[in-house]
Order: sequence, then C-alpha cells, then structure tokens
Amino acid sequence: MMTIRCAFALAMATMLVASSTSFATESVAPEIAAEAKILYDARCALCHGVTGKGDGVAAAGLSPQPRDLTSAEWQLSVTDEYVETIIKFGGSAVGKSAVMPPNPDIQAKDDVAKALRALVRSFGGH
Repeated sequence: MMTIRCAFALAMATMLVASSTSFATESVAPEIAAEAKILYDARCALCHGVTGKGDGVAAAGLSPQPRDLTSAEWQLSVTDEYVETIIKFGGSAVGKSAVMPPNPDIQAKDDVAKALRALVRSFGGH
C-alpha cells in the first residue's frame, strides 16, 4: 500500500511540476523535478518554509534561523555549486551551521541535487 501511495504522490508531483514554470530556467526532467519537489516538501520546508522564506514550522526553535531562500542578496552571493554542496553535505560543509543536515542519499544523485538547486533558485526569482 505504501508503494502505491508513493507512486501516486510522485505522479501527482510530476503533473504539478510539469505544469509549473518554477523550473523554467533549468533543464530538469519532469520526473527529477517532481522528486526534488517531494524531497523539498518533506525535508526542507519544515525549516525553510513552503515558499523558501525561512519560516517553516520548525524554524521558530532553531538558532541560527533558517536561510531565507527568497533573499535576492543571498541568491546573488552564492554560486550554484555552493547551493548544491550545502544540499548534499549540509551546513558544516560550507562553514555554516551543522543544524542544516546533510542528505547522504542525494550525494550520488547529481540530477536531483541540480533540481533542488533549481527549486531554491526559483524562490529568488531565478
């Protein structure tokens, strides 16, 4: 039953992402973009918020506060490689807080890391 639910969620996310313009500036396959969206919603949104403002339900109890991914200043100050590194290896990999955890299951999935980075960039209007 759980496999059917996961397949359904992936199918729904694929349809949503395929119809969205969020990833318009990136060349990301729809199924990879859907996987990235599911991962963001499950792992990242708790702290960074659904729209990337750093206002997720867990953000209030964190110090330092989660990054506001919509900040134009921050978006311009970091490279794509930096964003992908922090996604894969966590905050301590780039000299930031270890509260931002690594994602070891994404470390060998460059396409998923690229799609997550594209999603992060879309929060800043890129």
